[in-house]
Amino acid sequence: MENGAVYGPTTEENPGPARGGRSGLAAYFSLGRLRLHRRLFKVLQLLLSLLAFVCEEVVSQCTLCGGLYFFEFVSCSAFLLSLLILIVYCTPVYDRVDAVKVKSSDFYITLGTGCVFLLASIIFVSTHDRTPAETAATVFGFLASFMFLFDFASMVWEKQQESQMRKPEATRRTEATEPLNA
Repeated sequence: MENGAVYGPTTEENPGPARGGRSGLAAYFSLGRLRLHRRLFKVLQLLLSLLAFVCEEVVSQCTLCGGLYFFEFVSCSAFLLSLLILIVYCTPVYDRVDAVKVKSSDFYITLGTGCVFLLASIIFVSTHDRTPAETAATVFGFLASFMFLFDFASMVWEKQQESQMRKPEATRRTEATEPLNA
């Protein structure tokens, strides 16, 4: 009996385009569209808002429940919105939509979520019963809201840097169109 009849070759000479370093879901996931600090902010927003939501869900009873329910809604919404933005930035969806609209949406969603999350955390800390789960939820809520606001400040700073880089070009154009003896 020959080996060729029972066993096939153990290695392929030309594996084809479907195989390689990145295949499956990893081939569709890329973190390269965000700078390192923005990536860190986005991941922290996601994790901290999830932790705030989970800690809030552990609370079994409350005296003044309005703050708890508002915090629950905001923390869950913040988690889902940060997950959505991260998915858009890290998948081929980003290539299919207008990049300016994605950045604009991210800018306003981050600002709105950070402000509302901060407000919800303040309301919840003033109405909670001081159980360990509620305290942990408020700490994670404040940290998450600060991550959203720091990310927003980072986007404002980046926009300011871009406008300063463009400003010298605009002044050169106006100088070129003015007469020399004016």
